[in-house]
Amino acid sequence: MNEITFPEWAKNLAVFDLETTGIDEREARIVTAYIGELDFTGQVLPGGQSWLANPVIDIPESASAVHGITTEFAKTNGADAATVASEIIERLRELMARGIMVVAYNAAYDFTVLHYEAIRHGLEPLVPSLVYDPMVVDKKVDQYRTGKRTLTRACEVYSVPLEDAHEASADAIAAGRVAIAIAAKFAGDLPSSAAELHGEQPAWKQAQDLGFETWMKKNVDPGFKFVPGWPVKHY
Repeated sequence: MNEITFPEWAKNLAVFDLETTGIDEREARIVTAYIGELDFTGQVLPGGQSWLANPVIDIPESASAVHGITTEFAKTNGADAATVASEIIERLRELMARGIMVVAYNAAYDFTVLHYEAIRHGLEPLVPSLVYDPMVVDKKVDQYRTGKRTLTRACEVYSVPLEDAHEASADAIAAGRVAIAIAAKFAGDLPSSAAELHGEQPAWKQAQDLGFETWMKKNVDPGFKFVPGWPVKHY
């Protein structure tokens, strides 16, 4: 990678991922989480942290089949859910206060789950200020590429290994490396500052969602509507 043209904000990125009890952001509970940091080569820096929470509610078998954590295991070994949510929020606040962008693939899911977990446990919700969503950015800079935009597919496109998919640290680190690859390849097409990149993504995501809504109404469900908002959805 060329350090001269490589964006300054991408030379040190944080990575964040949640594995949860379900797909409804308002109801899903955190099961596992990971936050770490990468340098511009994708090397994992010391100080990463993983969490296993006791979500209190049962973990549906469909969710356990994805991330491998059962209700019994989480209740036996997991930490207090409110404590986990609080520690995640504080860690993300600290990273953003340092001016470090936090990478989250499909960030609107993870940050919306975290928002509702904060409310559920009487915590002050995080106001995300420096988020880099490789899914949104990839769709913007390479919008005419065909095929799915999953993390697995993005890893294939950008030649990033993904082992142990749907394990929080593996997904977070892979997403970070995809984010680095995008920043390196499309440096000239991206904003020069972290704040600008964060600020551009809500409009990019809205345009992408409107396009998907149009397709869904035409081909699948005439009543389909997307939930607006990025990186936290506005239910």
